[in-house]
Amino acid sequence: MNTTDKTPLRAVALVCTLSPSPASSSSQLLAEQTMAALGEHGVTGKVIRIADHDVRPGVKTDMGDGDAWPEIRDTIMGADILILSTPIWLGHPSSVAQRVMERLNAEISETDEEGRMLTYGKVAAVCVVGNEDGAHKVSADLFQGLNDVGFSLPPNAVTYWVGEAMQGTDFQDLDKTPDTTAGTTATLAANSAHLARRLKSAPYPAG
Repeated sequence: MNTTDKTPLRAVALVCTLSPSPASSSSQLLAEQTMAALGEHGVTGKVIRIADHDVRPGVKTDMGDGDAWPEIRDTIMGADILILSTPIWLGHPSSVAQRVMERLNAEISETDEEGRMLTYGKVAAVCVVGNEDGAHKVSADLFQGLNDVGFSLPPNAVTYWVGEAMQGTDFQDLDKTPDTTAGTTATLAANSAHLARRLKSAPYPAG
């Protein structure tokens, strides 16, 4: 296997903070750090803050009436890697992240001429931030959903930072990103880029 493959890749990070721009966001910061780490592996792309767009509730690819999801979906379909970044709220992914997953549910019925979901061959990974325990639970919820709708998960497909329980420090308030989080982000990026390149050269079989 060629481990020096430099095939160009595209990624998109969907930031699922509840706060629209220009509010600061720990989820945005970790997503940007992840995109920077992916850049070290020849991956380019963009970060989209979902709260800045009118993504309608529903489980179709287009809910009409000014729905912003079709344009975001086009970006996802043009990418090789999807990063989903969410805060923890009440022990769960944010409601914005849940809406993204509900919109991605439409991909189950979107297939190519050989019966494969259009998301087959695309890699997904997760960023989680919060002030309470629950990063593993949140990533587990998102992993299952992302896998259900056709994305492939590399090893160590989550990076996270969780502050001390019942304290008010946010990830974005730290003077320096902890080495453990930075190292986990680097591993996520390396494994995601590696898997995405393998899938481009060896697609999944027809359904």
